[in-house]
Amino acid sequence: MAIRSLTARVLAVSTGWAVVALVVIGVVISALYRQGSERGFQDLLRAQLYNVINSISVGENGSLSGSPQLGDLRFSQPQTGWYWIVEPIGEFNTPPLLSTSLGTAKLPIVSVDEVPFDIRYERFYTTEDPFGNQVEVAETEVVLDIEGHAARFRVAGNRNVLEADIDRFTRNLTIALSIFGLGGLGMNALTILFGLKPLDQVRRSLEKIRTGESERLDGAFPREIQPLANEVNALIDSNRRIVERARMQVGNLAHSLKTPIAVLLNEARVLEVPHGELIRMQADAMQTQVQSYLSRARIAAQRGSVLARTEAQPALERIVRVMRRLNPEKEFSLSVHPAGLVLAMEQQDVEETVGNLLENAARYARDHVWLSVKPASEEERSKEPGREWVVLQIEDDGPGLYPDQIALAMKRGKRLDESKPGTGLGLSIVSEIVGEYQGSLELCRRDEGGLRAKLLLPVAV
Repeated sequence: MAIRSLTARVLAVSTGWAVVALVVIGVVISALYRQGSERGFQDLLRAQLYNVINSISVGENGSLSGSPQLGDLRFSQPQTGWYWIVEPIGEFNTPPLLSTSLGTAKLPIVSVDEVPFDIRYERFYTTEDPFGNQVEVAETEVVLDIEGHAARFRVAGNRNVLEADIDRFTRNLTIALSIFGLGGLGMNALTILFGLKPLDQVRRSLEKIRTGESERLDGAFPREIQPLANEVNALIDSNRRIVERARMQVGNLAHSLKTPIAVLLNEARVLEVPHGELIRMQADAMQTQVQSYLSRARIAAQRGSVLARTEAQPALERIVRVMRRLNPEKEFSLSVHPAGLVLAMEQQDVEETVGNLLENAARYARDHVWLSVKPASEEERSKEPGREWVVLQIEDDGPGLYPDQIALAMKRGKRLDESKPGTGLGLSIVSEIVGEYQGSLELCRRDEGGLRAKLLLPVAV
């Protein structure tokens, strides 16, 4: 799953890199220490080997003689894994000399074919002594006198000592790197959070713009973020100018058409009934259509603006109060959930859409009209993922409509009941207005009878 938080991304990448780097550093240092320890262990065995060589000679009776003093008690304690051995080779037939730590046991020898001598005529190999110790053996062959008596010298050291030293170093290194890593990760997290703090300030400023507390990105931002803040402020100013210009043009056009349409309506009243009624109806239709297209132009000009916000509860309560005064014989119920809901629509558009639908419901309802707002379901919310939606429902207990009648009523200018006043444009206007906000209008028959109008409207977050 993708990480959506910038802070979490930076922390995850830096933490991952730090962990990998520390692990690699630990492995490399451990490997280097092992190489150095093994090289030092071999140097120690080599030094002890030549100490033994310098301590051994051929006696007057032709046998090996000498008592090496290596300064290490482990060569005199039994089964320690530290031994020295001197064996005659060739025609030199005499008993070998052994350290007291080996006693009468024999140390296994690796053949020269498996581990040959190097250019210094030395060889090192690992074997297991009779007591189960893994030992490192340093071996060479030396001619002892001018008569050609030669002997093979071997010194063995217990590798458990070497491995214990390496394990101890690795354990201490792991503890040190872990402490350093945890401290480094903590400091790294603090540095990242401190470095990204201005972005959190930008987020809070944008939230204030959405909630209407501010109209600009205010604050002292770092040099890297200040250009972004300037561009956002310029975009907000440009959007505000476009909205104001559209509203001014809408007002100018409405004012310029108001007088001619009013004249036509007045003239229609003094004409003969058939012709006057026709002109009046057409003038009413002209007035309604002009208002419809002006509303669409205004909505298109401000579409997507973060400044389009209307608190649902107060706006709907005002509309319901008006409808109650106009229809005192009808009962109106209002339910808004959640409380404090804010619609991402202009107040005028909310009042026009809901007012149209409530007017229709009141016209055909017998006794009761219900207006409710609730969060949209998952299926309804999937219309445009990433946004929040609510469903506004207006229901009445009137005769209702059947599916074929609903399809006809949704057509522009169509009226099912010619006995009632109107132009047949109300539902079309409502559908166009909510469509400009990417919402939708749906009509259906209630199971209890009557009509249900459902509006899918965007929520300001």
